[in-house]
Amino acid sequence: MDLAFIPSPSTGVIYLGPIPLRGYALCIIIGVFVAVWFSNKRWIARGGRAGTVADIAVWAVPFGLVGGRLYHVITDYQLYFGEGKNWVDAFKIWEGGLGIWGAIALGAVGAWIGCRRRGIPLPAFADALAPGIALAQACGRWGNWFNQELYGKPTDLPWALEISDGPNRVAGTYHPTFLYESLWCVGVAVLVVWADRRFKLGHGRAFALYVASYCSGRAWIEYMRVDEAHHILGVRLNVWTAGIVFVLAVTYMVISAKVRPGREEIVEPGATDDEGGEGAKGADAAADAAGAAAGDADHDVASDADAVPDADSEAGRAKGSATDAPEKNDTVEAAKNG
Repeated sequence: MDLAFIPSPSTGVIYLGPIPLRGYALCIIIGVFVAVWFSNKRWIARGGRAGTVADIAVWAVPFGLVGGRLYHVITDYQLYFGEGKNWVDAFKIWEGGLGIWGAIALGAVGAWIGCRRRGIPLPAFADALAPGIALAQACGRWGNWFNQELYGKPTDLPWALEISDGPNRVAGTYHPTFLYESLWCVGVAVLVVWADRRFKLGHGRAFALYVASYCSGRAWIEYMRVDEAHHILGVRLNVWTAGIVFVLAVTYMVISAKVRPGREEIVEPGATDDEGGEGAKGADAAADAAGAAAGDADHDVASDADAVPDADSEAGRAKGSATDAPEKNDTVEAAKNG
């Protein structure tokens, strides 16, 4: 008899009156808000404008959701196409099924569009976003708990996950792989934040570190899962994907560090001017006032200087008059003697 275990929700839907609130969708929404909030703080700290992350998220999030769903449907097509299957179910995203690989790939396309519209370098934006994405994944994984899916092998550990009977599942206690991955993603976020502060990562290297760290954890967690999946050479498809993406991320980090060391000094054009706008205006006003005062002083000095020659002229005329007086007296005396 199990003394302790993690219970699964009896239902994945909570009704607020006539409105269904699905646990899976709620976890995704919470993850998006956490990612935007945390990434906005990091973007401002890097020298960007407040609100820029939210503006770009308008592009990145929809692209990411579509990409995540496409990856899942393509790699698990047997769940939606074929005899006895309804292809319409491929659009029911609230029932679960988002592939992180497709979400990141197509989400990056959306982010690129948003960054291009604002003149922002995508690598710098990705660096600010990286730990926020990891936290979003940590929140989103709890959606699998609501749907009782993506659990691991049977176990009697105290933290085992209780699964009830249902479609494509057998009642029992299993490894809570959703919890393992959620905690791993939190650890990845902490690692990226620490490394970014310690080594001043730039030009996309913080994002590459997030990708490599996540893949290393996803590989061993994937081995524990028992849900149906495609295999290549006896290895689950997602393990292959994690391994390939891990190698690409590490390769990028090494090459980028050699080609473009350091980090970007300016990540958003005009953000610095906005921050110092009022101060700049105040400085300009002070400079104008100082210039005006200097001009007035120069004018006063010039006026005083002009007055000096006038005094000299008066003295000169007086002196001239005194000099001319003897000459006039001599003329008078000469006339008398003549």
